[in-house]
Amino acid sequence: MREVDCIIVGGGLAGLQAAIQLGRYSAHQVLVIDAGEGRSTLCRTYHNILGFPDGVSGEELRERGRMQAEQTGVSFEKDRIIKAERQGEHIQLFGTSGSEYRSKTVLLATGLSDRVPDIPGLTPTLGRTVYVCPDCDGYEIQDQRTVLLGSGEPGANMAMILIQRTNDLLYINHEQAPISAELHRSMKEAGVRYLEAAVQEVQQIEDGHITGVLTEDGQIFESERGFIAFGGNRVHYELAEQLGAVIADNKHVEADPRSLQAANNVWIAGDLGLHAEQATVAMGEGSIAAIWIHKALQQMTKD
Repeated sequence: MREVDCIIVGGGLAGLQAAIQLGRYSAHQVLVIDAGEGRSTLCRTYHNILGFPDGVSGEELRERGRMQAEQTGVSFEKDRIIKAERQGEHIQLFGTSGSEYRSKTVLLATGLSDRVPDIPGLTPTLGRTVYVCPDCDGYEIQDQRTVLLGSGEPGANMAMILIQRTNDLLYINHEQAPISAELHRSMKEAGVRYLEAAVQEVQQIEDGHITGVLTEDGQIFESERGFIAFGGNRVHYELAEQLGAVIADNKHVEADPRSLQAANNVWIAGDLGLHAEQATVAMGEGSIAAIWIHKALQQMTKD
């Protein structure tokens, strides 16, 4: 069994920024355990991150971040942690590989997974010209012909946000889930075009640039940009719950707003928490959590 001072579960942007911060203290044994997937692996171009005016892919950020953390002595292990428990003063983690890990402190940066239906052509466009977050990428559809693929009221609510960016917006209720009469009325008054139809294919040119969508009845709707809003995203809260954290009604994890500590010797960062789901926010939270983990480890040494 491997034992370290801090284990970071999740090698996305929050986990990597925390690893860099902790590694730079040159005082702790830090291990990042990552399954190699997540929101940042899907995003082909982040446009709202300082220093990358032309955009940067999640994969490039992850690659650079890991290299930067490794230069400070942080170790990495590819595994998926499926169970966590307390063993005296330590926390023990169990991976699908059969490996077990023990640590004095844990940072959970396990994030969430967007619910994305298996529509041919959709995945290659995600993070390139089709987006999930209006705060991150609403700018990208400004005055552009935009198609929103969604389900019921999550899609309708997204449409009411996006219509502030473009007056050429079509919401296709792919799953044809119900929408309240009030939301229907609001969309109509705001100028959102609405269609209930299953999407057969997202059409694109090379490099993930959407050109339109094909519905199952054979209609083609041309588009320059796209959004998705299907609802039902899965928050990976289970490890936090096993370690005694409080889980909110929406399955995000509650934590101290200053230190991001969620339970004894357990911190969180990134989309796992109750906050705006943005890459830059996740990075900041990774740094904040790491600072407080460092303080806690220093206190343990004194005690």
